[in-house]
Amino acid sequence: MSTIRARFKRPLRLAVVGGGPGSWIGEMHRGAARLDGNWVIVAGVFSGDPQRSRDAGIALGLDAARSYGDVAELLARERERDDGADALAIMTPNDTHYPYAAAALDAGFDVIGDKPVTHDFAQACDLLDKATRGRRLFAITHGYSAYPMVRHARHLVREGVLGDIRLVQVEYLQGGMATRVEDGPRAPRYDWLLDPQRSGLALVMGAIGCHAQHLACFTADRHIRRVSADVGALVPGRTVTDHVSALLEFDGGARGTFTATQAAAGAENDIRLRLFGAKGSLEWSHRQASYLQLAIQGEATRLIGRGDAFLPPEVLAAGRTPRGHPEGLREAFANIYSELAQERMALTLGEAFTPSPYPRIADGAHTMAVIEACIASHASGRWADVAPLPVIAA
Repeated sequence: MSTIRARFKRPLRLAVVGGGPGSWIGEMHRGAARLDGNWVIVAGVFSGDPQRSRDAGIALGLDAARSYGDVAELLARERERDDGADALAIMTPNDTHYPYAAAALDAGFDVIGDKPVTHDFAQACDLLDKATRGRRLFAITHGYSAYPMVRHARHLVREGVLGDIRLVQVEYLQGGMATRVEDGPRAPRYDWLLDPQRSGLALVMGAIGCHAQHLACFTADRHIRRVSADVGALVPGRTVTDHVSALLEFDGGARGTFTATQAAAGAENDIRLRLFGAKGSLEWSHRQASYLQLAIQGEATRLIGRGDAFLPPEVLAAGRTPRGHPEGLREAFANIYSELAQERMALTLGEAFTPSPYPRIADGAHTMAVIEACIASHASGRWADVAPLPVIAA
């Protein structure tokens, strides 16, 4: 137990919306929240049908009185309780992310939101404004950025080990939509994923592309300034976006390449990142997530492993088991939950703290600006500028 957690004397209380029994992402969120003992799940909404929601909450072990029929009821009732929830975690279809997050912020709750954070950039800026002015914390579950070796890649970049960053290459390939899932029987989740009104401006960007974009920006420690993008579908006849490739220009002039698709037959969950600077390069792959390859020009290539004793304390703290013992996405998700909890506890106690680099609402807003720029670039056949974030005074 951390010293801040010990002084706070209790875990934070979490309400969840979405992710009912049998939901993969629901189990991921709930398991990650509980992993380090910083959260206890006290309330939830698990279905658009009020009775099914209440039944699901009871099935998951919640008090019947706190298994709510809808989000408005949850927020109102929890706000009235002396032991009410401190934060709301959102894991619902994309079109509900913005209204649920906005309502939670307005009610005074911190938010842990799934991606994409909103439908568009304007909505994301509104959430950024609400969170900033209301002094609420808002984390986005870009779990890949919370792996220890990804954190170390960012650390090495910030320490100047690679020199000035010149090139960033990132790709995220999946094969789940390589066939015509639109035809014949399909899982219920495809009903909303294949509806552009519900899945968002570009399906693949909301599903996985935003992870790759955030990973590139997080490790390179800079935003994307402009893009030249191809946005469309690899599967013939498909009306939703299953593929985006783009040339990138980052703040400071670094160049980049980006590819995300869910229609690469044979691919599983293939994420690859390479950073090239004036002095050398870094390479990370999700298939070998516990290792980071560092190659300095003229020196032998080094393989750095999670748990190596020389790693910075904050990188070591992001792991939980010795080198050679597998860790994965649940632990990375848990890092985000724990880092937000530690920050909220410190703020409540009035203690000094060093903010952790978990993904925040500003990162989500930049993602939406990048998505809109990719769509604009494809439509015009030219480079498109990425809208800057608004300056908001707390």
